[in-house]
Amino acid sequence: LDESEPQRQWERQEMLVKKLQNTFPGLDKEELRDVLQEHNWVFHEALEALRVFAEDDEGMEFPPKSEASDWTEASVNSRSDESKEKLKQKSSGKEQNGFRKKDKGKKSIWSTKRETEDSEDESASEDGGSSLDEDYSSGDEVMEDGYKAKILSFLQDASPSELTLIPQCSQKKAQKIIALRPFNSWEALFTKMTKTTGLSEDIVWNCKILLKERDVVLKLMNKCEDISNKLTKQVTRITEDGGCGWNIEQPSILNQSLELKPYQKIGLNWLALLHKHGLNGILADEMGLGKTIQAIAFLAYLYQEGNRGPHLIVVPASTLDNWIREVHLWCPELNVLFYYGSQEDRKHLRVDISNKVVDFNVIVTTYNCAISSSDDRGLFRRLKLNYAIFDEGHMLKNMSSVRYQHLMTINAKNRLLLTGTPVQNNLLELMSLLNFVMPHMFSSSTSEIRRMFSSKTKSAEEQSIYEKERIAHAKQIIKPFILRRVKDEVLKQLPPKKDLIELCAMSEKQEQLYCDLLNKLKKTINSNEKNSDMGNVMMQLRKMANHPLLHRQYYTTDKLRTMSMLMLKEPTHCDANPDLIFEDMTVMTDFELHLLCKQYSHVSDFKLDMDQILDSGKFRALERILSDLKEKGDRVVLFSQFTMMLDILEVFLKHWQHRYIRLDGKTQISDRIHLIDQFNTDMGIFVFLLSTKAGGLGINLTSANVVILHDIDCNPYNDKQAEDRCHRVGQTREVKVIKLISKGTIEETMLKISQQKLKLEQDMTAADSGEEGTIPADIATLLKASLGL
Repeated sequence: LDESEPQRQWERQEMLVKKLQNTFPGLDKEELRDVLQEHNWVFHEALEALRVFAEDDEGMEFPPKSEASDWTEASVNSRSDESKEKLKQKSSGKEQNGFRKKDKGKKSIWSTKRETEDSEDESASEDGGSSLDEDYSSGDEVMEDGYKAKILSFLQDASPSELTLIPQCSQKKAQKIIALRPFNSWEALFTKMTKTTGLSEDIVWNCKILLKERDVVLKLMNKCEDISNKLTKQVTRITEDGGCGWNIEQPSILNQSLELKPYQKIGLNWLALLHKHGLNGILADEMGLGKTIQAIAFLAYLYQEGNRGPHLIVVPASTLDNWIREVHLWCPELNVLFYYGSQEDRKHLRVDISNKVVDFNVIVTTYNCAISSSDDRGLFRRLKLNYAIFDEGHMLKNMSSVRYQHLMTINAKNRLLLTGTPVQNNLLELMSLLNFVMPHMFSSSTSEIRRMFSSKTKSAEEQSIYEKERIAHAKQIIKPFILRRVKDEVLKQLPPKKDLIELCAMSEKQEQLYCDLLNKLKKTINSNEKNSDMGNVMMQLRKMANHPLLHRQYYTTDKLRTMSMLMLKEPTHCDANPDLIFEDMTVMTDFELHLLCKQYSHVSDFKLDMDQILDSGKFRALERILSDLKEKGDRVVLFSQFTMMLDILEVFLKHWQHRYIRLDGKTQISDRIHLIDQFNTDMGIFVFLLSTKAGGLGINLTSANVVILHDIDCNPYNDKQAEDRCHRVGQTREVKVIKLISKGTIEETMLKISQQKLKLEQDMTAADSGEEGTIPADIATLLKASLGL
């Protein structure tokens, strides 16, 4: 009895989900299940919650109150023999519809969860073109002749890496399969599989699963291709008709004192065309071409056409204020709601939205606020949105990430992705983007796609023939759904950008410390270690190449012992344990210890001299470069990856009396726009100090004409985003981009890799791929070679 109770509870819950789905056929089944869970499976409460977000639906029918009341009792604890019997029959049917029946002792290939997903998505599977188990028998094994030939061919010709894609096929099993070749007949294949230790007929049947999944993807892509072909001619007419083929002019509700550029009008017409066909799009113009403005113009066009929203704009925290300001500047008629703040603030906003006490056309929020809690996710699942616009939406390029899955549950009729990063040669990313533009085609097959293509990015040499063919196919399909223009094509009047590499010889002391560190690391590294260890080695060497104070070299163990005892004389540390003080000091860098000595008088004698702080090869080069730029009247944006490096740079700038302001990840959102305005209006500020991540997105700094990258990023696209803060629409002077590279260090290897990756237009650190602290295998190989490992 106890064992059957969970089954009965599940059946009762499914009854409630089905009842809600009958009332709200437009909502996804999983979304309805989430709503019921949030209301403890009390039907009438879930129903009322959904009513709030669906009252404006034309033709939406609601069950009468009496019916709702009856169903209140049919909650988790209710019993309905008739419904239970139907569900049992349905469940029984699923069990009969498995891959094949085996002896009871054998484990079923399909998990219960998979069976449930397949049965729930029957209609969606039809749309997708195939159901993986549609032709499997319920009794003895069945293998169609067509698949016999496919399986024979695959097992005969597949590479080891392709064989490991078969469910439950390890590298060891793959090698055994290769050793058994050739397979001259179906019978010979079965005989070899069943009589070889470590292999079994399961390999054959699991191979069919893989091939069926590939067929699902191929049929999906063929359907997508049909849609793509129909759209291509119209898109070509808009985007290639000499820049004058548009028929939608600038919306009249846009600020009349501002005018869209010709290429931005083309972008508006392209968005309008996709909207007409009910398709989603990806605006991928190069950074600095005004994707924000084109998106706002499109919302203004929708407003004029009678589509007043609500729309959602999801942005990185660093660009939140800029988006709100641009909307107010370009289209003040749009009513904008700012969904941001503490959990308590957002709770009040959710109540106001639910009770319709706030009026808005557009909600602007951050990625974190949109999906950080179940309450936030619940709001955007239930709120009926017309458009969801995702700015800098790199996380939407990997459907295997949790963030992607959360964002795709946002209940919007249409989606628009804004990104300055080109499409990469990565099949999972391309399939993720296809799923983004045509989700109805993929609704039943995302699990298969994730499973097939969730491996890390491979180089072109490592990709199988199947992967290469699908990449080419996917790129062709997605072409009309992506609009990408680069500055050289559309901004003939934009001043040129000059890239300069400044090779900086390290100071004598720095070079000695770098060599000592390199030799120490070489001794501790085994060439077969994981890439995560290489990532740590890389970081340690990068820090030393930038500045010795990012390590602990000057403050020896003996000095720290003395300092820890002197700290006991401080009123704040008189009762402290000197051993614990010493322990804390051992993990601090030289610069952190220097700041500690400045803070406490009893250890002030141990603070570093200015000569030690300025002792780096890059600082010597920077002193000369900044002096020349200041004389010419240039203004500088200075980037670094490391916030502690920014701390040291502040000391450097103060010493040489260069006026500056600073923005990094710790800067409050409300202060960022003020700092940007201050720099753009106060010409007396010579340098804007920025961290690459916080200052590299969505910030306009065209009042500066020189970008200095104190240290380059592993991902060259992050550096490109930083460069484009200055080289963008509105710039009137030639832009110089100066990269400081420490000569003879790991940075030269990083630069070489970055240049190769930019040439291939292939992102070396794909968003949301891999675990924290890991680096791609191809980078690890090059690093080992450069280090002599």
